Amino acid sequence: MPRGLSCLASSEGAGTTYETPPASELHRLMWTKKGPSNHLDEVQPRIYIGDMYAAKDKRTLQAHRITHVLNAADGKFNVNTGQSFYRDTNITYYGVEAFDMSSFNMSPFFYQAANFIKNALSSPTGKVFVHCAMGLSRSSTLVLAYLMIHEHMTLVDAFKAVGANRNISPNNGFLEQLRELDKQLHYQGSSRSLC
Repeated sequence: MPRGLSCLASSEGAGTTYETPPASELHRLMWTKKGPSNHLDEVQPRIYIGDMYAAKDKRTLQAHRITHVLNAADGKFNVNTGQSFYRDTNITYYGVEAFDMSSFNMSPFFYQAANFIKNALSSPTGKVFVHCAMGLSRSSTLVLAYLMIHEHMTLVDAFKAVGANRNISPNNGFLEQLRELDKQLHYQGSSRSLC
């Protein structure tokens, strides 16, 4: 196995230590794990990622019994839905006005979005749809952060879990912010490594 991919071994193995891999290895993981890319895909039980077309299709959301919508591209210049768009449904809405640019700091929204997802799933019938414009970068970044914060996954394990069910591609800036979150959640001494 090439050295880079061997570093992406699951953190669940006995006797291994975990270290956040460099962005280049995470990119390689994205390229080798190709899931589907529909308007809406279930990436974890009761967690869906999708695009603006699914977000604006209330019938599809109701058919999937979505109870919560997290818009990672909220606002006038993005996917302008908001709570008022869903007023004729029983959907609870939360919006993050994020831009899909490497320079945009998404990290202040990690815990707020993760808590929204957790609250949505606290009901046995809760289902959350996380979307942005394309369902690749902003939305996947917030779902990965949720899995790391509340499901205690490493960044690598979160990538594998979501990537098996949908193509995802956080931009380089978001990837670095997720790597920082990974380091905070899984404290690493300088001598630790999977390689």
